[in-house]
Amino acid sequence: MSSYPITIRPFGEDAILIEWPPVVSESILYDILDFSESIRWDFKSHMNWELVPAYCSLTLIDRHNKIDFSKTKFELLECYKNRKTKKPAQRYLWKLPVCYDLEFGIDLEEVSRILDMSIEDVIKAHTHHIYTVYGIGFLPGFMYLGGLPKDLETPRKAVPRLKVNKGSVGLAGKQTGIYPQDSPGGWNIIGNCPISLFNANLENPCFVSVGDQIQFYATNRAEYDLHKIETEVGIYNLDKIKLDA
Repeated sequence: MSSYPITIRPFGEDAILIEWPPVVSESILYDILDFSESIRWDFKSHMNWELVPAYCSLTLIDRHNKIDFSKTKFELLECYKNRKTKKPAQRYLWKLPVCYDLEFGIDLEEVSRILDMSIEDVIKAHTHHIYTVYGIGFLPGFMYLGGLPKDLETPRKAVPRLKVNKGSVGLAGKQTGIYPQDSPGGWNIIGNCPISLFNANLENPCFVSVGDQIQFYATNRAEYDLHKIETEVGIYNLDKIKLDA
């Protein structure tokens, strides 16, 4: 089991921030997720703790009690040093449809020009790669996806839009992602995904977890409209594949 130098510091009265080396790495991300499982196993008396993994950090939040930082820091360091291999949480590869029609891909022509690629090649490259979910935040259900190929790296827009439509699929720097609801945003929009990523009425509002993987596939407008209806009435069958632990 890999180990890294970690730092632990208070994050207000009700939270602790655990930080790994500042490198975007699947190895570090999976170490964070494995440590999360160890914490859940070793700190069963603190089942009310909320654990929020993202990129190179793990935030521990106690919404019911103030945290004794010194005591908890010592316990966490001991837990990390002496942790044993636990059965990791199941991770999935989710395959999500995207319609890249110019009606939805409002920046697709500009992205094509910036990258000196045809629109067809941009779509092919975007759907060919598999992306890792490094964090979920900014908006409920907004996935920060790493693994964007270098030839698709595109600067954020100089002036963000006041409104980006729900489902918009964008590129920004080394990342790609989907806007789970209408929102301001500065990413370059290349398509739209008809699948709702967040539903506050469900017990598990976001079906994707940090550590999962995403692969997009191109769909035409008729298929897009069908999937959108299926999602709205709750009969869309999500395409997922179990990943090896």
